[in-house]
Amino acid sequence: MTAFQKIGGLAAWGQALCYIIGFTIFIFFLDFPSSDKPLEAINFLIDNKMLILSAMTIIYILAALILLILVLALHEKLKSDNPLLMQISTATGLIWAGVVVASGMIFTVGAESVIKVYEYDPDRAATLWIAVGIIQNGLGGGTEFLGGVWILLISWVAYKGDHLSKALNWLGFGIGIIGIASVVPSLSFFVDIFGLSQIIWFLWLGTVMLFTAKTN
Repeated sequence: MTAFQKIGGLAAWGQALCYIIGFTIFIFFLDFPSSDKPLEAINFLIDNKMLILSAMTIIYILAALILLILVLALHEKLKSDNPLLMQISTATGLIWAGVVVASGMIFTVGAESVIKVYEYDPDRAATLWIAVGIIQNGLGGGTEFLGGVWILLISWVAYKGDHLSKALNWLGFGIGIIGIASVVPSLSFFVDIFGLSQIIWFLWLGTVMLFTAKTN
């Protein structure tokens, strides 16, 4: 097993940890008002600013940087089986990571701007908050299409090349389809299912990459 594969395995575990921390914070410590109540949401943001921004930094910015390592490690592991498909998969994964980090940065910068505007013009701040939410959701908060495509392609290449494990690859197929389907507005709840199921996939993937001897 190469050192890079071990780093990739640790990155998969790190990705799962980011998700666990983020979900824990938002489920048990933060009850964000709905998007149709922007002024309440802004007041909630002001009262819980550090916790919210910390959670968003972990889920989006830190997770995206860790994802870059994992994408490249999987490319190195699987590229010999299907070079063309892995090029497409890796490009998709890198784009996904870029979109996720951009989404997180837009939220953090936008939140700071909204708080400043709110001090002298609450109505304008409410409009700005809605705009930030639309942009952030459009990039990475409201759909998991890119992530679904990446996991589906990775699972397919690994399945055909007899890498990882069959059960893990079948799980990846399911998660990938869920992520792709989340682009449909009526199936937006798939975003949460995708995120939670990814925790299992990342933990399992990291374990396989760290503790199996099979390499390219």
